[in-house]
Amino acid sequence: MADEGPPDKPALTRVSLTKARAELGALVKRVAAGNECVIIEKDGLSVAALIAIDELEDYLELNDPEVRAAIAEGREEYLAGKSRPAEELLRELEEEEERERQPENAAR
Repeated sequence: MADEGPPDKPALTRVSLTKARAELGALVKRVAAGNECVIIEKDGLSVAALIAIDELEDYLELNDPEVRAAIAEGREEYLAGKSRPAEELLRELEEEEERERQPENAAR
């Protein structure tokens, strides 16, 4: 399976507050589909945004002090060379799972 790379960023659209009021349903549908983020402007100034709920949840999670601390700790461990390839970890987990199944199979 080929690596598809990171997902495309949603398009950024700017609309006036008046237009947003008139087209709110359509704007919400486009945002919810993940195709777009909408900046709402009043008198030429950005005042609000419509973003997909997944984007909001990611934003809120990354602003959680516990999550930020866990990310920082992981980064420090990585930079200190305390990491290993994911394939190695997955292989070890699979081997451990297989060892745990062995007694079940032997008892049959």
